[in-house]
Amino acid sequence: MHLEWSPSNLGRFMPRTKPFEDHALQYEDWFERNRFAYKSELLAIRSQLPEKGKGVEIGVGSGKFAAPLGIKIGVEPARKMGEIAHKRGIEVICGIAEALPFDDYQFDFAMMVTTICFLDDIEAALKEAYRVIQRQGYLIVGFVDKESPLGKLYLKYRDESVFYKIATFYSVDEVVYYLENAGFTDFSFTQTIFHPLKEIRDIEQIKKGYGEGSFVVVRARK
Repeated sequence: MHLEWSPSNLGRFMPRTKPFEDHALQYEDWFERNRFAYKSELLAIRSQLPEKGKGVEIGVGSGKFAAPLGIKIGVEPARKMGEIAHKRGIEVICGIAEALPFDDYQFDFAMMVTTICFLDDIEAALKEAYRVIQRQGYLIVGFVDKESPLGKLYLKYRDESVFYKIATFYSVDEVVYYLENAGFTDFSFTQTIFHPLKEIRDIEQIKKGYGEGSFVVVRARK
C-alpha cells in the first residue's frame, strides 16, 4: 500500500474502518457464502462499466470487485482490507473518499460498490469523485436500495451486524439527489438480486431500471 496517513491529516473526516480492520475474514466469508449473489452483483456492475479507460475503485475493500472487473487502482482506508486487495493485484492507495489523493481529471471513470453506506460525508465524497474524473467520464455506484426487501431486512437487523450497524442506507432517489448535487447527469440504472439471499441458487437476472431488485447500480456522467 502507498500514501501512509495518520489521523492528523484526515481533517474533519473519521473513516469507519474498525469493523473492516477487525473482521476482514468475516467480510471475505460473505462472498463465499453468497457466491451467486456476488456474481450477480458483478454482472450488474460490469454492464455499466465503460468498455475502456483508466478506472479507480473508491473504497476498494479487499478487491473483490475491482480485481475481476479489471480495475487496477483502488483507494482504501482500512489497512487489512487493502492488504488483501494488494494480493489480488490491486495498487492500493491508503486514503479516504472525502479527500482523494489524486489530481483533477485523472481517471476516465470511478467506481464505488457499497462504499456510500460507510462514508463520513457522502456529499464531499461525490464531489471528490467528480473532481478526479475526466470530462464526460463516469461514476458507477453500486449499493443496496434501502427501499428494497434486502435493504429493509438489513435495516431491521442492522444492530446484529458488525458492518451494518455503522452503515447509512440510501434509496435510489436519495443517491440520485446527491449525484445531481455533485454535478452528475445522464443516469443509467441496472438492478439484480430479486430473491432473499438464502434462496438464491444461481446467478440472478440483470435488468435495466430500479424498483424491483435489491442491488442497484447507477452510472452517472460528469
